[in-house]
Amino acid sequence: MERLYPQLILDALKNVRYPASGKNIVEAGMVEDDIRIDGNKVSFSLLFDKPTDPFIKSLVRAAETAINTYISPEVDIKGNIAVKTRQTAPQPAVKPLAHVKNIIGVSSGKGGVGKSTVASNLAVALAREGYRVGLLDADIFGPSVPKMFGVEDAELFMHQVDGRELIIPHERYGVKILSIGFLVDKNSPVLWRGSMASNALRQLICDADWGELDYFLIDMPPGTSDIHLTLVQTLALTGVVIVSTPQQVALADARKGIAMFMGDKVNVPILGLVENMAWFTPAQHPDERYYIFGKDGGVNLARELGVRLLAQIPLVADVCDNGDAGTPIALEDSITGHEFLHLAHEVVDAVDERNSTLPPTQKVNVTKK
Repeated sequence: MERLYPQLILDALKNVRYPASGKNIVEAGMVEDDIRIDGNKVSFSLLFDKPTDPFIKSLVRAAETAINTYISPEVDIKGNIAVKTRQTAPQPAVKPLAHVKNIIGVSSGKGGVGKSTVASNLAVALAREGYRVGLLDADIFGPSVPKMFGVEDAELFMHQVDGRELIIPHERYGVKILSIGFLVDKNSPVLWRGSMASNALRQLICDADWGELDYFLIDMPPGTSDIHLTLVQTLALTGVVIVSTPQQVALADARKGIAMFMGDKVNVPILGLVENMAWFTPAQHPDERYYIFGKDGGVNLARELGVRLLAQIPLVADVCDNGDAGTPIALEDSITGHEFLHLAHEVVDAVDERNSTLPPTQKVNVTKK
């Protein structure tokens, strides 16, 4: 291995690009003038404007890889890159999602009931109906929206809006999308404490250029957690859509989720309940119904709690296949595709009904583009 010196390190780091500006990290002034060399051990610091910059981890890994690739794999660099925050003047507070008319959470009491499938297809259905739609995958520990939209390998970039560097959401099928899945290795688990997850979530909400939207959907994590409290404290939610299967175990957890949102500490309106996997219909026999998880469990729960039953979505193989292929079934003119269009209409009606009860100064008017 050749002798190491600072300029050699800088030349290698010029191959690392910062997505926010498109510049390499040396040109962007992100490599602090503190490069230290001790034999084959190299250490230095990277400078970021904010401690919550979503690209910190990926840039540290890229810098390590660049040095081992362009200099030598014998360079001891892994774990030797410090992360620092530049001292900048405090920025004025900005109201999150100021140009969004309706913010809707999609939640479930437990995992495995198809919440992300419902959120993704509802977003696509609303976009097909001519509304401006955004979708935030807030399921920090199990992000699946990138897979369902076929954008797992999408890169995120930033641009400047009114003097602020904002993340540009990825757009697919007329829906603006952001997910923690864009920022982490899709094959590795996200091992974050609650505070780290909440900070990452706030950044995807507040430091992204969502623009003007009619409906902003949030695919929430399953269950009841501090992530839900973060969302409620950060945003003024229009309401929540609860997803459950007809199974009694799922309904018991759905009941807890509804109680959480209706409680005094959260106090978010329930727009309605979606009974997913309501029955199984074989592709060869579309008129047949098999109630694998029980019959009308969601119907009865909605009636008992006095909430709207928004839709009953059948269990059809194409829903799973299309989700895996990155083409949500709401794009198709099929029976199930029409079920999600029906769900979109019901959600719009529920939002309109909720807005009609607000004082005139708080009412929101939504028109299709």
